[in-house]
Order: sequence, then C-alpha cells, then structure tokens
Amino acid sequence: MWKEIGDRESGKLRPNSFITRIRSNRVSSLQLSNHKEIVSPHRGAINSLQVDLTEGRYLLSGASDASLAVYDIQRATDYDGGSYDHHVNVWDTNTTQVVMDFKMPGKVYRTAMSSLATSHMLIATATEDVQVRLCDMASGAFSHTLSGHRDGIMAVEWSTSSEWVLVTGGCDGAIRLWDIRRAGCFSVLDQSHSQLGRRPPLLERSTTKVSTSKCSLPGQTSSAKARAPQRKGSSGSGSKHSGSSRILRHAKGSAKQRLHPGLLSSQDRATAHYGAVIGLKATEDGMYLLSAGSDSRLRLWDIQSGCNTLVHFEIVRLQSSKAIQLAVTQDSALVFVPCMTSVKAFDVWTGKASMTLHGHYEHVNCCWYGAHDQELYTGGNDRQILIWSPPKLISEDVDEGDRRTGQPLAVDQDNWSD
Repeated sequence: MWKEIGDRESGKLRPNSFITRIRSNRVSSLQLSNHKEIVSPHRGAINSLQVDLTEGRYLLSGASDASLAVYDIQRATDYDGGSYDHHVNVWDTNTTQVVMDFKMPGKVYRTAMSSLATSHMLIATATEDVQVRLCDMASGAFSHTLSGHRDGIMAVEWSTSSEWVLVTGGCDGAIRLWDIRRAGCFSVLDQSHSQLGRRPPLLERSTTKVSTSKCSLPGQTSSAKARAPQRKGSSGSGSKHSGSSRILRHAKGSAKQRLHPGLLSSQDRATAHYGAVIGLKATEDGMYLLSAGSDSRLRLWDIQSGCNTLVHFEIVRLQSSKAIQLAVTQDSALVFVPCMTSVKAFDVWTGKASMTLHGHYEHVNCCWYGAHDQELYTGGNDRQILIWSPPKLISEDVDEGDRRTGQPLAVDQDNWSD
C-alpha cells in the first residue's frame, strides 16, 4: 500500500489507476471479518441481501421464514419486520409499516428495482408464474405483465445502463431482454450464437468508425457514380429497377425490424443454459451480463450483440432448484458466485477462480458486494450473514512502522521511542 501511495505522491501513478489498484488489492485480500459481526434474527434460510445505494450503510436481508431485517453495518445493529408468502410488500423504514401489498400468483423468487430509474417506480418480480409482473409503487397496482417464458421465472435484473431495459431468466433455460415501453421481448440470448474476444472501449470504437467513414466516403461516392450508368435491366432503364428493388429490400428490412424475437419461432426457442437460469448480474457499465444456470455453468454475454463471449469459467457445483444472487465488484473484474457451502470469486474476463471463501456451514444463497468499503456480504441456509472484509491495512502496516513516515521501526526501537 505504501508503495502505491509513494508512486501517487511522486506522480508516477495517476489518480484513477491509484484508486483501481488499491481497490483490487483490498478485494484480493478479503477474509472473514474479525471486527464486524451481524447477529441474524432470521429463523429460515437467507435468500436475498442488498446494501442501500444512497449511503451504503444499511443492509437489508430477506429470509424464507417470511421475515426481513435491516442492519446498520457500521454499528452492527438491526431492526426487523415481516412479510408474507406470495406477497411483495413495500415498507416504510421510518415507521416499519407495510404501505403497499402486491399479491402474487405464486412463490416469489426474486424482486428488483432499477437503480437508474427517474421516470418510473416499478418493481420487477420473478415468480412461479410464466409472466413477469411489474408492480407500480406510484399507483399501488400492476402496471403490466411481460409474457414469453414457458416456465417459472427465477431471475430478474434491471440494466445498469438504461432504466427501461429488463433482463429475465426462466426455468425454461431462456434469457429474455425486454424494453418495458414496448410489447414483447426484443432479444432472446442463444448460447450457440457466440463471438470471441472482448469488445473494445466505446471511445476507441467511435474514433475508428469516424476515421473509417471519413476515409472511405469520397471513394465510395466516386465508385457509385462510376457504376451507376452500367446498371441497366433487360427491360428498360436500370435506375427505376434498382430503385424499386431498394424499396422492396427496405420494406422487408423494416418488416423484420417490427418482428421482435418473441414472435420468431426460430429465435423464440433459443436457450442460454441447458437447465434453469438461476442467477443474473449485469456489469457496472451495462455492457455485459453474467448468468448462472442449474447446469452448473457460468456465462458472460455481450448485451449489445447478444453473443455468448465463450469465456470458459471453471466448472463449479451450483444449486439446481433455488435462485442464487451473484455479486460483481465495482470495476467488473471479479464475480462472486455461491457454490454450495462456499463462495468463489472468478475473473470475469478469463474465467479463472481467484479465491474461495469458506465460512458457511450450509449452502450459500446470496452475495452482495459493498463498493463503499470493498466488503462482501453472504447469506445461506445456516441462517447466518457473514461479512468478508479486507484487513485493516493501516493498523497492520503502520503498527509495524512509524505512523508519521511509514518507515519500519528499528530492531531496538518501540512505539514509545523518540
């Protein structure tokens, strides 16, 4: 740590690189916290965790005993409330009272709200039913439903780049992308539709396209003019024939654009996993999507192209009958995956496992990564919430040296020496 600080002071390390390096060092040294502990009041398996996005201070947990709890992760205190089966409740945390109650047709596997939304207050729900229901907190009723899956829905995730895009994963093995402003899904991910490599940065791609268009535009214009007189049909002027053919091609293209994949039988049958999709997580930039299936496979998808990036994640054992919650670091470098009784961290771009965290006595169901303190929170069937924190670098490094200079103490010198 002191080396990075020295390089930053001397100007060898830029601010963004310094922050990224410090964060990655802290994440790579995660261990079971010895200075924070949460006493869980739940009497059932913990299935969901989330830290508030405003202050990064309060942790919300939901359990299978129809209870929820809110913890102050800075003071390790909690206050709890209750919920009901087949219901989605909206709570006022100041009064700990239910202000809205949405009755669902079956068991609720997952709920999600968009962190970007400014135009709507919708809660997307994944239930045993084949339809995705959107609960509107502004009206207290269902705004509309999304139909397309052929079996229950176990995973739902809002896009991190658009407040209108929703991603769902079902027991039919399909992952569907929806624009909630329009009818039907606009994309169905197909595991056989793949591409190798990582997409270049947006800035690099935009400059490449601009330079290419500038260089090729004059040449294309001159060649088009040179070839124009030679295009003649057998029955008269070639210009009218080519113009009508362009109109027909344009009409066919627009017709294809109006048909979303949910209406095309060939694409509608596409699957992302050979089993149920039990977990979804979008990267922070909104360009990629991580999915976990009951076939014990992890996949990384390019959202723009809808392609499977073919990143080979190491084979792990995943739960097959229960939804799991994945977590991604702030720089989208690592993904934390509940793997039976442990949590494994994989490199998003290479698929290699970088660490394995052991601490739970039973299956782990959910993870949440707190970007504020670079801490990981996990919950499982053992009814425990564990906190994984980086070691206190200041106390470990500085206690062995001078707090003012950062230099190590001499052999015959202690903390009280001048």
